[in-house]
Amino acid sequence: MTRTDPRAGRREWIGLAVLTLPALLASMDLSVLFMAAPWLAADLAPTGPQLLWIMDVYGFLMAGMLLTMGALGDRIGRRRLLLAGAAAFGTASVLAAYAPTAELLVLARGLLGVAGATLAPSTLALLRGMFADPGQRRTAIGVWTAAFTGGIAVGPIVGGLLLEHFWWGSVFLINVPVMALLLVLGPVLLPESRDRISKRFDLLSALLSIGAVLAVVHGVKELVHAGPGGWLALLAGFALGAVFVRRQLRLPDPLIDVRLFRDGGFSAAFGGYVMMIVASAGLGYLAVQYLQVVLEIRPFTAALWQLPTVATTGIGIALSTTLVRRVRAAVIAGSALLVAAIGFLLVAQVEVDTAPAAVMAAYSVVTLGTGMLVPLAIDLIVGAAPADRAGAAAGLSEAGSELGGALGIAVLGSIAAAVYRSRFVPGELPPVATETVGSAIAAADALPDALAETLIADAQRAFTAGFTTAATIMAALLALTAALVTTRLRRSCVSGS
Repeated sequence: MTRTDPRAGRREWIGLAVLTLPALLASMDLSVLFMAAPWLAADLAPTGPQLLWIMDVYGFLMAGMLLTMGALGDRIGRRRLLLAGAAAFGTASVLAAYAPTAELLVLARGLLGVAGATLAPSTLALLRGMFADPGQRRTAIGVWTAAFTGGIAVGPIVGGLLLEHFWWGSVFLINVPVMALLLVLGPVLLPESRDRISKRFDLLSALLSIGAVLAVVHGVKELVHAGPGGWLALLAGFALGAVFVRRQLRLPDPLIDVRLFRDGGFSAAFGGYVMMIVASAGLGYLAVQYLQVVLEIRPFTAALWQLPTVATTGIGIALSTTLVRRVRAAVIAGSALLVAAIGFLLVAQVEVDTAPAAVMAAYSVVTLGTGMLVPLAIDLIVGAAPADRAGAAAGLSEAGSELGGALGIAVLGSIAAAVYRSRFVPGELPPVATETVGSAIAAADALPDALAETLIADAQRAFTAGFTTAATIMAALLALTAALVTTRLRRSCVSGS
Protein backbone atom coordinates (compact mmCIF):
# COMPACT_ATOMS: atom_id res chain seq x y z
CA MET A 1 0.00 0.00 0.00
CA THR A 2 1.35 3.46 -0.92
CA ARG A 3 1.93 5.74 2.06
CA THR A 4 0.29 9.16 1.81
CA ASP A 5 1.17 10.42 5.28
CA PRO A 6 2.88 13.86 5.21
CA ARG A 7 6.61 13.82 5.91
CA ALA A 8 8.17 15.91 8.63
CA GLY A 9 10.43 18.83 7.80
CA ARG A 10 13.23 20.76 9.49
CA ARG A 11 10.96 22.36 12.08
CA GLU A 12 9.72 18.97 13.28
CA TRP A 13 13.24 17.54 13.59
CA ILE A 14 14.40 20.57 15.58
CA GLY A 15 11.25 20.17 17.70
CA LEU A 16 12.27 16.55 18.33
CA ALA A 17 15.55 17.80 19.79
CA VAL A 18 13.53 19.97 22.18
CA LEU A 19 11.33 17.02 23.14
CA THR A 20 14.36 14.97 24.10
CA LEU A 21 15.11 17.43 26.94
CA PRO A 22 12.22 16.43 29.24
CA ALA A 23 12.65 12.77 28.23
CA LEU A 24 16.31 12.93 29.20
CA LEU A 25 15.65 14.64 32.53
CA ALA A 26 12.71 12.43 33.46
CA SER A 27 14.88 9.34 33.15
CA MET A 28 17.95 11.01 34.66
CA ASP A 29 15.98 11.80 37.80
CA LEU A 30 15.26 8.10 38.12
CA SER A 31 18.99 7.29 38.27
CA VAL A 32 20.86 10.48 39.19
CA LEU A 33 20.54 9.61 42.88
CA PHE A 34 22.24 6.23 42.40
CA MET A 35 25.62 7.85 42.98
CA ALA A 36 24.32 9.95 45.86
CA ALA A 37 22.80 7.04 47.81
CA PRO A 38 25.85 6.46 50.07
CA TRP A 39 26.18 10.20 50.64
CA LEU A 40 22.51 10.50 51.55
CA ALA A 41 22.81 7.59 53.95
CA ALA A 42 25.70 9.27 55.73
CA ASP A 43 24.20 12.80 55.77
CA LEU A 44 20.48 12.27 56.42
CA ALA A 45 20.75 8.85 58.15
CA PRO A 46 17.62 7.35 56.54
CA THR A 47 16.41 3.89 57.46
CA GLY A 48 16.56 1.18 54.78
CA PRO A 49 12.91 1.67 53.76
CA GLN A 50 13.35 5.48 53.79
CA LEU A 51 16.34 5.22 51.45
CA LEU A 52 14.30 3.11 49.04
CA TRP A 53 11.43 5.61 49.22
CA ILE A 54 13.85 8.45 48.42
CA MET A 55 15.02 6.48 45.39
CA ASP A 56 11.68 5.29 44.05
CA VAL A 57 8.81 7.53 45.26
CA TYR A 58 9.53 9.69 42.21
CA GLY A 59 8.84 6.79 39.88
CA PHE A 60 5.87 5.53 41.87
CA LEU A 61 3.98 8.84 41.86
CA MET A 62 4.90 9.53 38.26
CA ALA A 63 3.57 6.10 37.29
CA GLY A 64 0.38 6.70 39.26
CA MET A 65 -0.29 10.06 37.59
CA LEU A 66 0.75 9.32 34.00
CA LEU A 67 -2.57 7.96 32.73
CA THR A 68 -4.36 10.93 34.19
CA MET A 69 -1.92 13.46 32.77
CA GLY A 70 -1.87 11.79 29.35
CA ALA A 71 -5.64 12.02 29.09
CA LEU A 72 -5.59 15.58 30.46
CA GLY A 73 -3.08 16.59 27.77
CA ASP A 74 -5.39 15.20 25.08
CA ARG A 75 -8.09 17.54 26.34
CA ILE A 76 -6.32 20.80 27.31
CA GLY A 77 -3.36 20.65 24.91
CA ARG A 78 -0.20 18.57 25.06
CA ARG A 79 2.19 21.50 24.67
CA ARG A 80 0.37 23.46 27.35
CA LEU A 81 0.66 20.55 29.77
CA LEU A 82 4.34 20.04 28.88
CA LEU A 83 5.23 23.65 29.64
CA ALA A 84 3.25 23.70 32.88
CA GLY A 85 5.02 20.53 33.93
CA ALA A 86 8.41 22.03 33.11
CA ALA A 87 7.79 24.96 35.47
CA ALA A 88 6.60 22.66 38.25
CA PHE A 89 9.53 20.27 37.73
CA GLY A 90 12.07 23.06 38.11
CA THR A 91 10.41 24.31 41.31
CA ALA A 92 10.26 20.85 42.87
CA SER A 93 13.93 20.30 42.00
CA VAL A 94 14.92 23.30 44.12
CA LEU A 95 12.87 21.97 47.05
CA ALA A 96 14.58 18.56 46.80
CA ALA A 97 18.05 20.07 46.60
CA TYR A 98 17.70 21.80 49.95
CA ALA A 99 15.67 19.19 51.88
CA PRO A 100 17.14 19.00 55.43
CA THR A 101 15.70 15.61 56.45
CA ALA A 102 14.98 12.23 54.87
CA GLU A 103 11.23 12.75 55.32
CA LEU A 104 11.25 16.10 53.51
CA LEU A 105 13.38 14.67 50.73
CA VAL A 106 10.82 11.89 50.23
CA LEU A 107 8.11 14.58 49.98
CA ALA A 108 10.12 16.66 47.51
CA ARG A 109 10.84 13.60 45.36
CA GLY A 110 7.12 12.86 45.37
CA LEU A 111 6.36 16.36 44.08
CA LEU A 112 8.96 15.82 41.36
CA GLY A 113 7.13 12.65 40.38
CA VAL A 114 3.82 14.48 40.03
CA ALA A 115 5.47 17.20 37.95
CA GLY A 116 7.31 14.61 35.86
CA ALA A 117 4.01 12.92 35.06
CA THR A 118 2.97 16.01 33.13
CA LEU A 119 6.16 15.91 31.03
CA ALA A 120 6.44 12.30 30.00
CA PRO A 121 3.21 11.59 28.07
CA SER A 122 3.25 15.01 26.42
CA THR A 123 6.58 14.34 24.70
CA LEU A 124 5.51 11.08 23.07
CA ALA A 125 2.05 12.40 22.18
CA LEU A 126 3.52 15.48 20.47
CA LEU A 127 6.01 13.27 18.67
CA ARG A 128 3.18 11.08 17.35
CA GLY A 129 1.48 14.16 15.86
CA MET A 130 4.67 15.67 14.43
CA PHE A 131 5.80 12.49 12.63
CA ALA A 132 2.87 10.95 10.75
CA ASP A 133 5.06 8.99 8.33
CA PRO A 134 5.69 5.52 9.89
CA GLY A 135 9.35 5.37 8.85
CA GLN A 136 10.10 8.84 10.19
CA ARG A 137 8.13 8.06 13.35
CA ARG A 138 10.26 4.96 14.01
CA THR A 139 13.39 7.05 13.60
CA ALA A 140 12.04 9.78 15.88
CA ILE A 141 11.05 7.22 18.50
CA GLY A 142 14.55 5.77 18.25
CA VAL A 143 16.03 9.20 18.99
CA TRP A 144 13.57 9.74 21.84
CA THR A 145 14.38 6.29 23.23
CA ALA A 146 18.09 7.01 23.06
CA ALA A 147 17.49 10.15 25.13
CA PHE A 148 15.27 8.37 27.62
CA THR A 149 17.36 5.23 28.12
CA GLY A 150 20.54 7.26 27.79
CA GLY A 151 19.32 9.48 30.62
CA ILE A 152 19.18 6.47 32.94
CA ALA A 153 22.83 5.75 32.11
CA VAL A 154 23.96 9.39 32.02
CA GLY A 155 22.28 10.18 35.37
CA PRO A 156 24.95 8.46 37.47
CA ILE A 157 27.70 10.08 35.37
CA VAL A 158 26.31 13.57 35.94
CA GLY A 159 25.68 12.76 39.59
CA GLY A 160 29.21 11.47 40.06
CA LEU A 161 30.73 14.55 38.45
CA LEU A 162 28.69 16.86 40.67
CA LEU A 163 29.49 14.87 43.82
CA GLU A 164 33.19 15.32 43.15
CA HIS A 165 32.75 19.08 43.73
CA PHE A 166 29.38 19.75 45.41
CA TRP A 167 26.95 18.33 47.94
CA TRP A 168 24.32 15.73 47.04
CA GLY A 169 21.60 18.35 46.51
CA SER A 170 23.38 19.61 43.41
CA VAL A 171 22.10 16.59 41.45
CA PHE A 172 18.65 18.19 41.54
CA LEU A 173 19.66 21.74 40.64
CA ILE A 174 20.82 20.68 37.16
CA ASN A 175 17.12 20.34 36.26
CA VAL A 176 16.46 24.05 36.65
CA PRO A 177 18.37 25.53 33.65
CA VAL A 178 17.20 22.72 31.35
CA MET A 179 13.56 23.31 32.27
CA ALA A 180 14.07 27.04 31.74
CA LEU A 181 15.42 26.32 28.24
CA LEU A 182 12.38 24.16 27.48
CA LEU A 183 10.06 26.96 28.59
CA VAL A 184 11.79 29.35 26.15
CA LEU A 185 12.04 27.04 23.12
CA GLY A 186 8.85 25.02 23.52
CA PRO A 187 6.34 27.72 22.49
CA VAL A 188 8.45 28.55 19.41
CA LEU A 189 9.24 25.09 18.04
CA LEU A 190 6.50 22.76 19.27
CA PRO A 191 3.02 22.72 17.72
CA GLU A 192 0.04 22.62 20.03
CA SER A 193 -2.12 19.53 19.66
CA ARG A 194 -5.20 18.20 21.40
CA ASP A 195 -8.22 16.06 20.74
CA ARG A 196 -10.38 18.01 18.28
CA ILE A 197 -13.56 16.73 19.89
CA SER A 198 -14.11 18.10 23.38
CA LYS A 199 -14.48 15.23 25.83
CA ARG A 200 -15.33 15.11 29.50
CA PHE A 201 -12.46 14.42 31.88
CA ASP A 202 -13.54 11.66 34.26
CA LEU A 203 -12.13 12.55 37.69
CA LEU A 204 -13.25 9.27 39.27
CA SER A 205 -11.29 7.26 36.69
CA ALA A 206 -8.22 9.37 37.42
CA LEU A 207 -8.51 8.77 41.17
CA LEU A 208 -9.04 5.03 40.63
CA SER A 209 -5.94 4.74 38.43
CA ILE A 210 -3.78 6.66 40.90
CA GLY A 211 -5.06 4.64 43.86
CA ALA A 212 -4.57 1.31 42.11
CA VAL A 213 -0.97 1.99 41.09
CA LEU A 214 0.09 3.39 44.47
CA ALA A 215 -1.56 0.56 46.41
CA VAL A 216 0.09 -2.13 44.27
CA VAL A 217 3.59 -0.67 44.50
CA HIS A 218 3.22 -0.11 48.24
CA GLY A 219 2.09 -3.71 48.62
CA VAL A 220 5.12 -4.98 46.70
CA LYS A 221 7.47 -2.99 48.94
CA GLU A 222 5.78 -4.26 52.10
CA LEU A 223 5.89 -7.88 50.95
CA VAL A 224 9.58 -7.71 50.12
CA HIS A 225 10.23 -6.21 53.56
CA ALA A 226 7.92 -8.80 55.17
CA GLY A 227 5.55 -6.03 56.16
CA PRO A 228 2.14 -7.16 57.50
CA GLY A 229 0.13 -4.85 55.29
CA GLY A 230 1.61 -6.02 52.00
CA TRP A 231 -1.13 -8.45 51.01
CA LEU A 232 -3.88 -6.03 52.05
CA ALA A 233 -2.34 -3.26 49.95
CA LEU A 234 -2.01 -5.58 46.95
CA LEU A 235 -5.60 -6.74 47.24
CA ALA A 236 -6.79 -3.14 47.54
CA GLY A 237 -4.73 -2.15 44.50
CA PHE A 238 -6.06 -5.02 42.37
CA ALA A 239 -9.61 -4.28 43.48
CA LEU A 240 -9.27 -0.61 42.51
CA GLY A 241 -7.70 -1.68 39.22
CA ALA A 242 -10.61 -3.98 38.46
CA VAL A 243 -13.09 -1.18 39.17
CA PHE A 244 -11.04 1.14 36.95
CA VAL A 245 -11.04 -1.32 34.03
CA ARG A 246 -14.77 -1.98 34.37
CA ARG A 247 -15.48 1.74 34.38
CA GLN A 248 -13.34 2.32 31.26
CA LEU A 249 -15.30 -0.34 29.39
CA ARG A 250 -18.56 1.43 30.17
CA LEU A 251 -17.57 5.05 29.58
CA PRO A 252 -18.12 6.60 26.12
CA ASP A 253 -14.91 8.61 26.62
CA PRO A 254 -12.62 6.43 28.78
CA LEU A 255 -9.41 7.67 30.33
CA ILE A 256 -7.59 4.83 28.53
CA ASP A 257 -8.93 2.37 25.98
CA VAL A 258 -8.31 -0.88 27.87
CA ARG A 259 -9.61 -2.85 24.87
CA LEU A 260 -6.14 -2.36 23.39
CA PHE A 261 -4.93 -5.11 25.73
CA ARG A 262 -7.15 -7.59 23.92
CA ASP A 263 -4.64 -7.41 21.09
CA GLY A 264 -1.96 -10.00 21.80
CA GLY A 265 0.76 -7.96 20.14
CA PHE A 266 -0.04 -4.83 22.13
CA SER A 267 -0.14 -6.66 25.47
CA ALA A 268 3.06 -8.59 24.65
CA ALA A 269 4.89 -5.39 23.69
CA PHE A 270 3.69 -3.63 26.84
CA GLY A 271 4.55 -6.55 29.14
CA GLY A 272 8.01 -7.07 27.66
CA TYR A 273 8.68 -3.34 27.82
CA VAL A 274 7.78 -3.11 31.51
CA MET A 275 9.83 -6.17 32.44
CA MET A 276 12.88 -4.83 30.62
CA ILE A 277 12.61 -1.50 32.43
CA VAL A 278 12.25 -3.32 35.78
CA ALA A 279 15.46 -5.20 35.03
CA SER A 280 17.57 -2.30 33.76
CA ALA A 281 16.56 0.19 36.47
CA GLY A 282 17.07 -2.29 39.30
CA LEU A 283 20.46 -3.31 37.96
CA GLY A 284 21.55 0.31 37.57
CA TYR A 285 20.66 1.06 41.20
CA LEU A 286 22.66 -1.90 42.53
CA ALA A 287 25.61 -1.74 40.12
CA VAL A 288 26.45 1.86 40.94
CA GLN A 289 26.46 1.11 44.67
CA TYR A 290 28.62 -1.96 44.05
CA LEU A 291 31.23 0.14 42.25
CA GLN A 292 31.31 2.70 45.05
CA VAL A 293 30.97 0.73 48.26
CA VAL A 294 32.43 -2.67 47.34
CA LEU A 295 35.13 -1.78 44.83
CA GLU A 296 35.61 1.61 46.59
CA ILE A 297 35.77 3.63 43.39
CA ARG A 298 35.32 7.40 43.65
CA PRO A 299 31.93 8.72 42.42
CA PHE A 300 33.06 10.35 39.19
CA THR A 301 35.35 7.46 38.26
CA ALA A 302 32.52 5.05 38.98
CA ALA A 303 30.28 7.17 36.79
CA LEU A 304 32.74 6.99 33.90
CA TRP A 305 32.54 3.21 34.07
CA GLN A 306 28.90 3.66 33.00
CA LEU A 307 29.90 4.98 29.55
CA PRO A 308 30.02 1.54 27.87
CA THR A 309 26.37 1.03 28.82
CA VAL A 310 25.44 4.22 26.95
CA ALA A 311 27.26 2.96 23.86
CA THR A 312 25.67 -0.50 23.92
CA THR A 313 22.22 1.01 24.44
CA GLY A 314 22.76 3.07 21.29
CA ILE A 315 23.98 0.02 19.40
CA GLY A 316 20.86 -1.88 20.48
CA ILE A 317 18.58 0.96 19.32
CA ALA A 318 20.35 1.14 15.94
CA LEU A 319 20.07 -2.65 15.51
CA SER A 320 16.38 -2.64 16.36
CA THR A 321 15.38 0.26 14.09
CA THR A 322 17.36 -1.29 11.22
CA LEU A 323 16.27 -4.91 11.63
CA VAL A 324 12.57 -4.13 12.07
CA ARG A 325 12.31 -3.47 8.32
CA ARG A 326 13.40 -7.05 7.53
CA VAL A 327 12.93 -9.19 10.66
CA ARG A 328 9.71 -10.03 12.48
CA ALA A 329 9.03 -8.04 15.63
CA ALA A 330 8.63 -11.29 17.58
CA VAL A 331 12.19 -12.36 16.76
CA ILE A 332 13.69 -8.97 17.69
CA ALA A 333 11.76 -8.71 20.96
CA GLY A 334 12.49 -12.27 22.07
CA SER A 335 16.17 -11.96 21.18
CA ALA A 336 16.45 -8.67 23.09
CA LEU A 337 15.00 -10.18 26.26
CA LEU A 338 17.29 -13.22 25.98
CA VAL A 339 20.34 -11.00 25.51
CA ALA A 340 19.41 -9.13 28.69
CA ALA A 341 18.89 -12.43 30.55
CA ILE A 342 22.39 -13.56 29.54
CA GLY A 343 23.75 -10.25 30.80
CA PHE A 344 22.14 -10.82 34.19
CA LEU A 345 23.63 -14.31 34.38
CA LEU A 346 27.04 -12.74 33.82
CA VAL A 347 26.34 -10.15 36.54
CA ALA A 348 25.43 -12.98 38.92
CA GLN A 349 29.05 -14.22 38.70
CA VAL A 350 30.38 -11.02 40.32
CA GLU A 351 32.42 -11.34 43.51
CA VAL A 352 33.84 -8.87 46.03
CA ASP A 353 37.10 -8.47 44.11
CA THR A 354 35.80 -8.61 40.52
CA ALA A 355 37.45 -6.06 38.23
CA PRO A 356 35.21 -3.11 37.32
CA ALA A 357 35.78 -3.77 33.60
CA ALA A 358 34.28 -7.26 33.97
CA VAL A 359 31.29 -5.93 35.92
CA MET A 360 30.51 -3.26 33.34
CA ALA A 361 31.01 -5.68 30.44
CA ALA A 362 28.25 -7.84 31.90
CA TYR A 363 26.09 -4.75 32.55
CA SER A 364 26.61 -3.65 28.93
CA VAL A 365 25.14 -6.92 27.67
CA VAL A 366 21.96 -6.05 29.58
CA THR A 367 21.78 -2.54 28.09
CA LEU A 368 22.34 -3.95 24.59
CA GLY A 369 19.15 -5.98 25.02
CA THR A 370 17.37 -2.95 26.47
CA GLY A 371 18.25 -0.82 23.46
CA MET A 372 17.00 -3.53 21.10
CA LEU A 373 13.59 -3.86 22.76
CA VAL A 374 12.52 -0.40 23.93
CA PRO A 375 12.05 1.53 20.62
CA LEU A 376 10.24 -1.43 19.06
CA ALA A 377 7.89 -1.78 22.02
CA ILE A 378 7.15 1.97 22.19
CA ASP A 379 6.33 2.10 18.48
CA LEU A 380 3.90 -0.82 18.86
CA ILE A 381 2.26 0.69 21.94
CA VAL A 382 1.89 4.30 20.71
CA GLY A 383 1.12 3.32 17.12
CA ALA A 384 -1.74 1.04 18.18
CA ALA A 385 -3.87 3.92 19.47
CA PRO A 386 -5.90 6.34 17.31
CA ALA A 387 -4.38 9.81 16.91
CA ASP A 388 -6.99 11.50 19.13
CA ARG A 389 -5.89 9.30 22.05
CA ALA A 390 -2.16 9.71 21.48
CA GLY A 391 -1.67 11.33 24.88
CA ALA A 392 -3.46 8.55 26.73
CA ALA A 393 -1.50 5.88 24.84
CA ALA A 394 1.77 7.71 25.50
CA GLY A 395 0.74 8.03 29.12
CA LEU A 396 0.17 4.29 29.28
CA SER A 397 3.59 3.66 27.73
CA GLU A 398 5.30 6.03 30.12
CA ALA A 399 3.31 4.69 33.08
CA GLY A 400 4.66 1.25 32.28
CA SER A 401 8.18 2.65 32.03
CA GLU A 402 8.11 4.67 35.25
CA LEU A 403 6.28 1.98 37.19
CA GLY A 404 8.76 -0.57 35.89
CA GLY A 405 11.69 1.63 36.84
CA ALA A 406 10.37 2.24 40.34
CA LEU A 407 9.49 -1.41 40.83
CA GLY A 408 12.92 -2.42 39.57
CA ILE A 409 14.62 -0.28 42.19
CA ALA A 410 12.18 -1.37 44.89
CA VAL A 411 12.10 -5.10 44.15
CA LEU A 412 15.73 -5.75 43.21
CA GLY A 413 16.87 -3.29 45.86
CA SER A 414 14.69 -4.94 48.48
CA ILE A 415 15.86 -8.44 47.55
CA ALA A 416 19.45 -7.28 47.84
CA ALA A 417 18.68 -5.52 51.13
CA ALA A 418 17.00 -8.63 52.58
CA VAL A 419 20.01 -10.78 51.70
CA TYR A 420 22.30 -8.07 53.09
CA ARG A 421 20.52 -7.98 56.45
CA SER A 422 20.41 -11.77 56.70
CA ARG A 423 24.22 -11.86 56.73
CA PHE A 424 24.39 -10.05 60.09
CA VAL A 425 23.58 -11.60 63.47
CA PRO A 426 20.74 -9.65 65.19
CA GLY A 427 21.99 -7.65 68.16
CA GLU A 428 25.65 -8.03 67.22
CA LEU A 429 25.86 -4.50 65.78
CA PRO A 430 23.87 -1.28 66.18
CA PRO A 431 20.70 -1.60 64.03
CA VAL A 432 21.69 1.35 61.85
CA ALA A 433 24.83 -0.52 60.73
CA THR A 434 22.77 -3.36 59.29
CA GLU A 435 20.18 -1.22 57.49
CA THR A 436 22.25 -0.31 54.41
CA VAL A 437 25.85 -0.76 53.33
CA GLY A 438 26.27 3.03 53.37
CA SER A 439 25.12 3.12 57.00
CA ALA A 440 27.58 0.35 57.88
CA ILE A 441 30.46 2.32 56.37
CA ALA A 442 29.35 5.45 58.21
CA ALA A 443 29.10 3.49 61.49
CA ALA A 444 32.61 2.11 60.97
CA ASP A 445 34.03 5.62 61.33
CA ALA A 446 33.24 5.50 65.05
CA LEU A 447 34.95 2.11 65.62
CA PRO A 448 38.58 1.20 66.25
CA ASP A 449 40.53 0.48 63.06
CA ALA A 450 40.47 -3.31 63.37
CA LEU A 451 36.74 -3.48 64.06
CA ALA A 452 36.03 -0.91 61.35
CA GLU A 453 37.88 -2.93 58.73
CA THR A 454 36.02 -6.09 59.75
CA LEU A 455 32.62 -4.36 59.60
CA ILE A 456 33.32 -2.84 56.17
CA ALA A 457 34.56 -6.15 54.78
CA ASP A 458 31.49 -7.97 56.12
CA ALA A 459 29.19 -5.28 54.69
CA GLN A 460 30.85 -5.50 51.27
CA ARG A 461 30.49 -9.29 51.17
CA ALA A 462 26.86 -9.06 52.29
CA PHE A 463 26.03 -6.46 49.66
CA THR A 464 27.69 -8.49 46.90
CA ALA A 465 25.65 -11.54 47.92
CA GLY A 466 22.46 -9.52 47.68
CA PHE A 467 23.50 -8.05 44.33
CA THR A 468 24.17 -11.44 42.73
CA THR A 469 21.02 -13.00 44.20
CA ALA A 470 18.87 -10.26 42.68
CA ALA A 471 20.66 -10.69 39.32
CA THR A 472 20.03 -14.45 39.29
CA ILE A 473 16.31 -14.01 39.95
CA MET A 474 16.05 -11.34 37.24
CA ALA A 475 17.79 -13.55 34.67
CA ALA A 476 15.17 -16.25 35.16
CA LEU A 477 12.28 -13.77 34.89
CA LEU A 478 13.67 -12.27 31.68
CA ALA A 479 14.10 -15.70 30.07
CA LEU A 480 10.49 -16.56 30.90
CA THR A 481 9.31 -13.19 29.55
CA ALA A 482 11.25 -13.78 26.31
CA ALA A 483 9.36 -17.02 25.68
CA LEU A 484 5.95 -15.46 26.40
CA VAL A 485 6.53 -12.29 24.36
CA THR A 486 7.87 -14.18 21.34
CA THR A 487 4.88 -16.53 21.34
CA ARG A 488 2.29 -13.74 21.67
CA LEU A 489 3.88 -11.51 19.02
CA ARG A 490 4.10 -14.36 16.51
CA ARG A 491 0.36 -14.92 16.83
CA SER A 492 -0.43 -11.21 16.58
CA CYS A 493 -1.26 -9.09 13.60
CA VAL A 494 1.61 -6.75 14.53
CA SER A 495 4.25 -9.47 14.40
CA GLY A 496 5.24 -8.50 10.94
CA SER A 497 5.54 -4.78 11.74
